[in-house]
Amino acid sequence: MTVTDTLLPPPGAAAPPAHRDGNVLRWLAASTASLVGDGVYFVALGWSAQRAAGPAEVGLVMAAGALPRAALMLGGGVLADRLDPRRVILGSDAVRCALILAVAAGMALTAPALWPLVAVALVFGAVDALFVPAVGALPPRITGPDQLARVTGMRALSMRFGQIAGPPIGGLAMGLGGPAAAFGVAGLLFALSLPLLLTLRIRPAEPVAPVEPVEPADAPSEGTSPRGGSARADLLDGLRYLRRHRLIGPLVAIGAVCELGLAGTLNVGMVLLNAERGWGPSGYGWIVSCFGIGATAGAALLTVLGRLPRAGLTTAGTLLVASAGAAAMGLVPGLWTAAALAALVGLAAGTSGSLTHALIQTATDPGYLGRVTSVVMLAMLGLAPLSYPVVGAAIGAWGAAPVFLGCGALSGLGAAAALTSTAVRRAELPRRRAVAAAAASATAAKA
Repeated sequence: MTVTDTLLPPPGAAAPPAHRDGNVLRWLAASTASLVGDGVYFVALGWSAQRAAGPAEVGLVMAAGALPRAALMLGGGVLADRLDPRRVILGSDAVRCALILAVAAGMALTAPALWPLVAVALVFGAVDALFVPAVGALPPRITGPDQLARVTGMRALSMRFGQIAGPPIGGLAMGLGGPAAAFGVAGLLFALSLPLLLTLRIRPAEPVAPVEPVEPADAPSEGTSPRGGSARADLLDGLRYLRRHRLIGPLVAIGAVCELGLAGTLNVGMVLLNAERGWGPSGYGWIVSCFGIGATAGAALLTVLGRLPRAGLTTAGTLLVASAGAAAMGLVPGLWTAAALAALVGLAAGTSGSLTHALIQTATDPGYLGRVTSVVMLAMLGLAPLSYPVVGAAIGAWGAAPVFLGCGALSGLGAAAALTSTAVRRAELPRRRAVAAAAASATAAKA
């Protein structure tokens, strides 16, 4: 197979519906296998650490992978833009597969030990820093701009499936065969994604007309990221592009603020709220399940419809609903009222998150997608966890209700910023007819 055999038509051409596109479905299957493998890996890592040491060391092992992931994420975005993102994904996934299968072989021969597990977590986190931005840069290369919203919804559903299926599979493998079996299953799932990725056909890296351009004085001369400079120059150029873009910059900043407000509330605050109200572990399980159902429904909505009108305004509105719902959860006395609010927050957050990612991917010039994705993911994986200890300490000092109100207000500031930003309010996802017309016009002009 030659390079040209793997290429799709140029970006301007209309693509088939994503749910009927074999190329997109192969990518989705590979992504799902990898995400389930992630879930199995984290279960295997945590339980292996528990066998090797105590609770404090479990936290050390689980946190070790987050450090290189956060430190190297921006560099991974530069690499994804400099190279073919599919090659970066293949290379990083192959390394992950080899690493985890080697760990499985080692576990079959000896008992888990603390420091080797820390080393595995560090290496896995470093490879993830390359993998994640490349994954974000790939969708516009495998489908058309009018299908990116649907692909974003499909990807969100895949992530939910990985979160649901991965831990039970990891627990079952751990129970049947111990750490070696659990790591082996994770490695095999990573291996399963490789042949699917090899069959992907990608579009050439040509610039497309963005939904909302950068300020004219800041736009690169050819519409794409400059090549041939240093990695540091590429990184700074990507940060300038993001900061000066009238739509992407505000969306990333708004998403970071809302994530800071909601993440600690939903991940740490919910545990402490359940303890304070006396709802117990089962109550916590119901609330988390309802939130997951709502978030899945939000992703499914975009997957089925493919496009929501007035996407920017809808994003701002659903963020406002999610913020208000999160604040109200700290005030209600009953479990089932809290569970219903959790479902509403999940639906609103799932819809706004999917729309935000779709708008960013549609508006970003292909030459900058890796770097933009790396900043988005750094805000989610790097900044949001900083709120966890703050939320925990605040609830310990003042109780759940004022902290939930404060976090909801912080997230509400992000929603208010979205409503006051003209670029965000007026942002729209491309229509299929418009993309087809543009493709026909481009073809006629070449003829």
